[in-house]
Amino acid sequence: MARERIEFKTPEQIGLMRTAGLLTAAALESVRAALRPGISTRELDAVAAEVIRGGGGTPSFLGYHGYPASTCISVNHVVVHGIPGEQVLAEGDVVSVDCGAIVEGWHGDSAWTEIVGEPRDEGDAELVEVTRQAMWRGIAALDGRGRLNEVGGAVEDAVAGRLGIVDGYTGHGIGTAMHQAPEVLNYRVRERGPRIKPGLVVAIEPMCTRGGDETDVLDDEWTVVTTDGARAAHWEHTVAVLDEGLWVLTAPDGGRDELAALGVRVPAETS
Repeated sequence: MARERIEFKTPEQIGLMRTAGLLTAAALESVRAALRPGISTRELDAVAAEVIRGGGGTPSFLGYHGYPASTCISVNHVVVHGIPGEQVLAEGDVVSVDCGAIVEGWHGDSAWTEIVGEPRDEGDAELVEVTRQAMWRGIAALDGRGRLNEVGGAVEDAVAGRLGIVDGYTGHGIGTAMHQAPEVLNYRVRERGPRIKPGLVVAIEPMCTRGGDETDVLDDEWTVVTTDGARAAHWEHTVAVLDEGLWVLTAPDGGRDELAALGVRVPAETS
C-alpha cells in the first residue's frame, strides 16, 4: 500500500495556521482560568466555544465524525476524547482539555493537563509534569532534521519508564484538515519514518498513564479510558518546521522559552 502523501506547507500557509493556533491557545487559556472545583465540564466547553467563535473561528471538534462538543475534556482515568457534560470537577481531579480551532480553513490543535486545586499525591503531579516534558522533548527532536520517528524515541526517553505510554493513539499531520499524514508515534520503533523537512506541520501529543498502556473505548464510542483505571495525562502542540528552526504555532511565544532550554532556536520573527 502506498504511503499517504504529506501536505507540506508554504511559509504563507504556516502564517495562516499561526492565527488558528493562537486562537486555540486563547481558548485553552480561558478554560485554564475557569478551572476550579465545582465547575462542570460542560461549562468549561462553553468557555472554549465562546472564545473560538468570538475570535472569528470555528471549533474543529464540533461535528467531527459526529462529535458533540467543542472540546474533549478527559478526567482522571479518561485518556482522551472525554465528552463534556454534567460531570462536576472536584479537588485533586486530573483534567486534560483538548481543543482545536479553524480559521480561514486552517486548523490549530493543542491540549494540556492540569490538576484541579491541590494534587491528590505526588504521583499525579509527576504524571502531569513528565508528560509535559515528554511533549517538549518530542518537539525538540524535530530540530535535528532527521526522521520523524525520532520524535517517538525522544518521548520514550523523556518518560524513562516512569509512566505508561498509551498504545494505539498518536500525533498527526495537520493543516487544511485536523488529521492528516503523517502519523507521529509516541514511542521508539525500528522504522525510521519520513524525513523531517521545512514545511512539515505536525501535532505532537504524548498520552501517558500512572499504570499500563492499554485502553478501552466506552459505549459512547468516543471516551477512551485506561483499562486498569490508572490516571492519565495528555499534552499537545501544533508545530511547524521552518528553514530557520521550529515554530510552535499553538504556543503564544512560539515555543521560545521551552525550546531554548533544550538548545533549540525559534526564529525571532515568529514571536
